[in-house]
Amino acid sequence: MNKFLIRILINAAALYLAIRVLQPNIVMQNEQWYAYLVLALIFGLVNALIKPLLMIASCPLIVLTLGLGTLIINTVLFLLVGWLGTVINIGFTIPQNQFLYAFLGALIVSAVSFVLSRFLAPERR
Repeated sequence: MNKFLIRILINAAALYLAIRVLQPNIVMQNEQWYAYLVLALIFGLVNALIKPLLMIASCPLIVLTLGLGTLIINTVLFLLVGWLGTVINIGFTIPQNQFLYAFLGALIVSAVSFVLSRFLAPERR
């Protein structure tokens, strides 16, 4: 349970930073801290449930692009989280035709999550 909470907090911090950096193009209307936690929970569930299926389905693409296909998968998942954030009405929206900013947002979230996980996540045994 402790690892789960740390992952949610890391995702919330990464999403907060990505939204702040890309503010005019990626919008978070609800600035309350719990909105970022709910968004991080949605992000974690999407990554845990849907990402493995997409990775398996797109394995040939990932091999052909030497791993760069995972960036596209992360972007699609970030767009999905944006759509879910709009549907659930937590205030997180990525406007249509903003694939570039979704790509940059996914890249920022991945990088920040990686760095914070190295410092904050407990050791895996």
